[in-house]
Amino acid sequence: MNLDELVIFVWEGQADIADRIDRCVMNLGVDVIRADGLNLSAETGEFGNAIAIISVTVLEGARFTRQGIEGKFGMPVLWVSAKQRDTSPGSYAMEYSHVLPFDFTGAELRAMLVRILQRLHSNQTPVQRSGDIIAHAECMKSLLSDVETFADCEHSVLIMGETGVGKERIAERLHERNSHYGRGPFIVVNCGAIPDGLFESLFFGHAKGSFTGAVAAHKGFFEQANGGTLFLDEIADLPLYQQVKLLRVLEERTICRLGSAAAVRLDFRLVAATNKSLRQLVQAGQFRADLFFRLAVIELNIPSLEERGEADKLAIFQSILQQVIGDELLAQLGDTPFFILDAVAQMYFPGNVRELRNLAERIGVTVRQLGQWEGHGAVQRILDQAQNLATHPSAPIEQPVLADRRNWDQDERNRIIAALDLNDWKRQHTAAYLGISRKVLWEKMRKYQITDGEPEVPMTERQPLDFPAQL
Repeated sequence: MNLDELVIFVWEGQADIADRIDRCVMNLGVDVIRADGLNLSAETGEFGNAIAIISVTVLEGARFTRQGIEGKFGMPVLWVSAKQRDTSPGSYAMEYSHVLPFDFTGAELRAMLVRILQRLHSNQTPVQRSGDIIAHAECMKSLLSDVETFADCEHSVLIMGETGVGKERIAERLHERNSHYGRGPFIVVNCGAIPDGLFESLFFGHAKGSFTGAVAAHKGFFEQANGGTLFLDEIADLPLYQQVKLLRVLEERTICRLGSAAAVRLDFRLVAATNKSLRQLVQAGQFRADLFFRLAVIELNIPSLEERGEADKLAIFQSILQQVIGDELLAQLGDTPFFILDAVAQMYFPGNVRELRNLAERIGVTVRQLGQWEGHGAVQRILDQAQNLATHPSAPIEQPVLADRRNWDQDERNRIIAALDLNDWKRQHTAAYLGISRKVLWEKMRKYQITDGEPEVPMTERQPLDFPAQL
């Protein structure tokens, strides 16, 4: 939506701000209408491209609430006040989400209008998906492109990202897009929930009578995943003594059930996920280096919800609301009120999509039961509670996975160049040496801008690599 499509209704009272607003936007094609005493219902009709600007000096200011302006006409409200207001939800109600100082400049006004329009536009734009994964942000589009590139490989994949970003969903997508393993089962194992002493039984299975209580033969996770994908979530929580057993299976692709000497040949793809830096754990001696190299043939980094940006955040939120409320009731209620979107857009969700889903489901269930957006202030209370917990940190929190990304890329780039040198830059031989396919090697050379016969030059002395800006 462009500014030249905008209509601004101004309630100024004694503040004398309408002329200043008009001067600030006169070259942008914006219509400014003095609304004091104006009967909106009778005179103005639809308000899809309108914003209300209200001075808090207006004597009747109490009637200018979101129920009266936004709720009835669908207009977001921008307040002009001489009193400084911070972003604490306890300082003022959510209808005061957008506040300009009384001595606002033209630049401040235009910046605020653009910000409001972006959020208003996100409420009017249909949710865009890639498959069933929402991806407005370039970092997510780049990730999904990598998933499509490597989905049809048979090599192991390591997925990294913060808690709640959707690592299992990316693993499912890799499985679904694989022409061979996608026809088989998708077995999910939480490595942090494996009880001590049961690793062998759970992963390898057991033969009938192998121990007391083994009244029948049992297939372990490895066999259950045969012909499909084995997804090991929280792989960093696997103890060292169990890691070596996993490594052996990955190298030999055979197992023996407990109590049996018969070897079972397996064919599955391993996808592992972690929210920790495995490289740091390797350096600390808490994770086996040989297992790490076996797991990280292909590495995928999932951006946090904060990195994905406001468009993805609001699109995910509205998609979940739609699922919970239902299309029929949603059609009766109309678009999500602006005060809800504005509150969600300003929140920080350390739990990422999982935490955002919880908030959307709470609001959706409440609205569905009440049959209205703002019944008894219930939705506002949910937002206030969530806002108290989900404020932005004072400084960006850099997760180890993200902080170490460039070091990891540099290490892998150097390792690939060294392997190419050892094999006279013959790609087929180099791919076999690294245990990857020629296609994967080519993709990695493209990613790290490696050209034939190139000496090993530190990345800091080269042009920046074309990484997604927020991954």
